Amino acid sequence: MKRNTVITILIALVALVIVLYSFMGTDEAGYEQKILKQREEKDNYMRTASDSPFAGNTENFTGLNYFPPDNQFRVKARLIPIEDKKAVVLPTSDNKTKRYMEYAHAEFNLGGNTYRLLILEIIDMGPYKGTLFLAFGDETSARETYGAGRYLDVKKPKGQNSIVLDFNEAYNPYCAYNDTYSCPLPPQENLLPVAIQAGEKNYHE
Repeated sequence: MKRNTVITILIALVALVIVLYSFMGTDEAGYEQKILKQREEKDNYMRTASDSPFAGNTENFTGLNYFPPDNQFRVKARLIPIEDKKAVVLPTSDNKTKRYMEYAHAEFNLGGNTYRLLILEIIDMGPYKGTLFLAFGDETSARETYGAGRYLDVKKPKGQNSIVLDFNEAYNPYCAYNDTYSCPLPPQENLLPVAIQAGEKNYHE
């Protein structure tokens, strides 16, 4: 092969690598901006909405507190169906209970270890009936994050056997800010033996 041809091929390969890295960097930057925008919009909602847990006390609202966006906590999870689904009763923050139906397990890898979370389905009559509910605790709970656990919104997958769990979108239940709310606590099996340093942290006025 001629020397000029080899040089041309090498230049083309280098250019391709640069382009690929450029796109990867753009994707990561775009993802981070998306998360930051969501957080800004939520702060605005908490500050202005009539049904905000801070309603009537917005002058003391200083904005929610978060870990920096971290793409390693955005994981693809395998959905494991539950054959004989049972009702699950969860205690709430105000010493009541709330019933759900088992939906599926979400199994994912993080830091070289495999973890599993139970996804529940809301069965109470109302606008949220049939939607999914995922509450979890982890090694940051009662330290850096709310002690009674955090929530993740999960949409029902359509004909898929996997979902994305983005812990950067993990959020506190309203009882973290206002004890007049009733918030379900995570099931025992959703207490993860790992620090999920992503999503919302403790709120401090």
